[in-house]
Amino acid sequence: MIPVDRDVLVAIAPRVSGRKAESQANIINSIGDSLASVLNTYEINTRLRVAHFLAQVAHESDGFCTTEEYASGAAYEGRRDLGNTQPGDGRRFKGRGLIQLTGRANYHTLGGKLGVDLENNPEMAAEPKLSLRIACEYWKGRKLNQAADSDDLLDATRRVNGGQNGLDARRAYLVKAKAALARLEAGGVARGDPSTDHPVLRRGSRGPEVAELQTRLRAAGLPVGVDGDFGPATELAVMRFQADKRLTPDGIVGPATWAALLKGK
Repeated sequence: MIPVDRDVLVAIAPRVSGRKAESQANIINSIGDSLASVLNTYEINTRLRVAHFLAQVAHESDGFCTTEEYASGAAYEGRRDLGNTQPGDGRRFKGRGLIQLTGRANYHTLGGKLGVDLENNPEMAAEPKLSLRIACEYWKGRKLNQAADSDDLLDATRRVNGGQNGLDARRAYLVKAKAALARLEAGGVARGDPSTDHPVLRRGSRGPEVAELQTRLRAAGLPVGVDGDFGPATELAVMRFQADKRLTPDGIVGPATWAALLKGK
């Protein structure tokens, strides 16, 4: 079981303010303690599976800011393909949950699997802890672990929403999730020299290790985006960091630069 928790969610979540921040904090705090055990129950139990799950639910929940779609649901009125056969069903069975459950038929089906009467109590689907279980049941039903095992974001996105809506945002969340899980694993496993467990990175490198590098550069006070792409801005930030630490400012992140970065964790 991967010990994913509130801290991982915070690392992935976007910075928001006001009421949105209050809602985000409530959702993250509500699901943080049980997240690892619930995911494990649904065999979302590898780094790739967890990363893809978190990326998809982060996007679907607007960065863990809501478990209920912002629209009224009126657009679903009369949608027989969703089981909305009675007046008011569109609003009554609007999208709720970390992966938005929509339509009377889906509320009936998922509620039956979870042993909860969601059809007669649709608002319950927005409760954070239950919304996590709903998302996991949806994940299981759509066989999303298969897409995650292949590290196939396009396939995962199609299985979640039927198309490629929000693909760039989902990709950005996936990069952040992979980086957060890599840091979690590094912190939980004894290692002789953590700096040697990180690959040499340079301009053109991509992936979760680059995202971790960018996160550590930001923590060191350098203005660089976290997108998993080692471009010219990241190279410049590395060179500035190296110069500050009296290392050769060549923009290449090897063991010495990693060691200096890891001292700040």
